[in-house]
Amino acid sequence: MSKILKFTQFSVRDLFVASAPTIALIVGVCLLAYWLVDPAPPRSVRLATGQENSAYEEFGKKYAAALAKHGVKVTLVPSAGSGENLRRLRAGEVDIAFVQSGSTNEEVAEREGLSSLGSLFVEPLWLFLRETKGQPPITQLSQLKGKKINFGPKGAGAPRLFRQVLSLNGLEKEDVERFSLANTPATVELLEGRIDGLVFTSAPEAPLIQMLLQTPGIKLFNFSQAEAYARKLPFLTHVVLPQGIVDLGRDIPKEDYNLIAPTATLVARDDLHPALVDLFVQAASGIHNGAGWFQQQGQFPSAKYTEIPVDAEAAKFYKNGPPLLQRYMTFWLANFFDRMWVVVLALSALIIPLSRIIPPLYVWRIRSRVYRWYGQLRTVEQQVESAPEASRMQVYEAQLKRLDEIEELVNQISIPLSFADGLYGLRSHIQFVRKRIQFLMGEGAPAATQAVPV
Repeated sequence: MSKILKFTQFSVRDLFVASAPTIALIVGVCLLAYWLVDPAPPRSVRLATGQENSAYEEFGKKYAAALAKHGVKVTLVPSAGSGENLRRLRAGEVDIAFVQSGSTNEEVAEREGLSSLGSLFVEPLWLFLRETKGQPPITQLSQLKGKKINFGPKGAGAPRLFRQVLSLNGLEKEDVERFSLANTPATVELLEGRIDGLVFTSAPEAPLIQMLLQTPGIKLFNFSQAEAYARKLPFLTHVVLPQGIVDLGRDIPKEDYNLIAPTATLVARDDLHPALVDLFVQAASGIHNGAGWFQQQGQFPSAKYTEIPVDAEAAKFYKNGPPLLQRYMTFWLANFFDRMWVVVLALSALIIPLSRIIPPLYVWRIRSRVYRWYGQLRTVEQQVESAPEASRMQVYEAQLKRLDEIEELVNQISIPLSFADGLYGLRSHIQFVRKRIQFLMGEGAPAATQAVPV
């Protein structure tokens, strides 16, 4: 009969089994918090741009390229312009869009769940007119009475703005023959002489603007009263197109031009993921930060010049710069660590109270290997106590054999040294019962034993 006892310094297996339910619960709660409380940013986003050959379209391509470097696909959604972009934002058809200042107000934007990611650039109101031989140049908007002017398609920002400007000059709707063509076909109509003028609101980077500024026979209107317009319509600013800015060698234009300009704003739905807000604002900083025809280095993007409330993440960027982690890590890795605070909160709420359960479970699991054999000892005692007188000796012998089997199994128990006292106590109690039975067999005394001390 083997008398070798198996001891270990520490039972990793028992600790793992005891702590497994707690670990599983903590992991489950953390995963739930990670995915539900602050979900991962989507891999795609829809950006409403503008008409063909417009500045909105050109800048939209730049944003798509910038975000593609971080694994985010930007789907460009063409539109008539600012008005249609705003409608699509409200309807949830796009996630983010270029919107012209003056298109809405703070109260409406808050009610409809829209926020600004900042002003990007000024987009002057360009009024191009066809020069007519023998007629004096148009210097006042009141001279447009009876002219054929393309205001732009429905949904663009220019028609609404130009109507306001004409109204300030006392011109009613019927005083000007209005057309609603898109920019490209309207330009063709102007060059062919079928209309007298057309209106854009666009950054100077737009290809059509660049072309018309250099086309003979096409004259840009000079808003000599630009400062007055800016006072009358607060969302407008007075900007100057400097002499020679288009082509210094050919001196185009040959004089300074005063223009009135709203600002282009990047507007998003409130449910746009904060990480994507950061990406768009960082992209805007790279795309619009330089000096231009109407802006100084670093003037844009900006939290100013917008009537729509600025998103909290965007405002943080304009105040502090890019998030700290994104300065040194890839976007997705930085976003992962930035969201880990959710897991930290979940862990702090669970790990401390639940960790108090693990030590008692570990102790119970180790001691249960010893304690369960006391039930077997008690069964042996009961068999001895209830043995019939006629077969008493056979019962004693059977129970002694059973004790040997129990002792053999007990000697195979693996147990940490810190719990060895319980195992040695069990062995001494087995020996106590054995001696008791042997005594009864030798003396022939009544089968009654004392209870095993535990």
